[in-house]
Amino acid sequence: MAKECEMKLIGRTGSSFVARVEFVLKLKSIEYELLQQDLENKTELLLKTNPIFKRVPVLLHANEPPIVESLTIMEYLDEIQPDVHAILPSNPSERAQCRVVAYTFDTLYYPWMKEYMLIEDEKRKEELKTMVIQGMGMLEFAFVMLSKGKAFFGGDDIGYLDIVVGSFLGWFKLFRIFFDFDVIEETRTPRLSQWEKTMWSHEVTMSTIASHEIHVKWREMLLNRLKVCGTI
Repeated sequence: MAKECEMKLIGRTGSSFVARVEFVLKLKSIEYELLQQDLENKTELLLKTNPIFKRVPVLLHANEPPIVESLTIMEYLDEIQPDVHAILPSNPSERAQCRVVAYTFDTLYYPWMKEYMLIEDEKRKEELKTMVIQGMGMLEFAFVMLSKGKAFFGGDDIGYLDIVVGSFLGWFKLFRIFFDFDVIEETRTPRLSQWEKTMWSHEVTMSTIASHEIHVKWREMLLNRLKVCGTI
């Protein structure tokens, strides 16, 4: 009889936040079972393990309490297995800077991209486009500062911010194909543009980021939710 996997991830393929956790699990070679969720018909397991936010990802680890929110799960995994592909810098100041950039991405840049993807008001779309471009300019600055001339935010290999931002590579591709909008563009953000190419060539990225077709379906799901709920 096969041994039950100790690490279970409640998630949905196509979710960038779930992809973050999968990035870390794969980089650290941690075996896990992905429990796919229909987010339009949430399971009792999801509602029980994340009763406040009722969203993915949720990490279930043996007999420990459920862990929610992608950034928290990433840090938890880094702490329980620090000797295999550490994702956060060892320097406290650099760790703090990484967390600030991640927070900014999640609270500003991600909501701007999400709103742009879903609304029809062309004037607002242009405002959001300008904001996203400015945000990527700030992200370029952060990359130059933190990468220290190397290929990744994390230096020689994928680190915390590479995962935080890289989990949205599928979105960047969707914007490029669907909206003819380069979120990361070579003339505006040359270092990020090279970083994006390097990230796409990494074996973990190729096995983690969902296909373009899945991202198109994900957008359709969000549009349907917008029609039903009336809020983004």
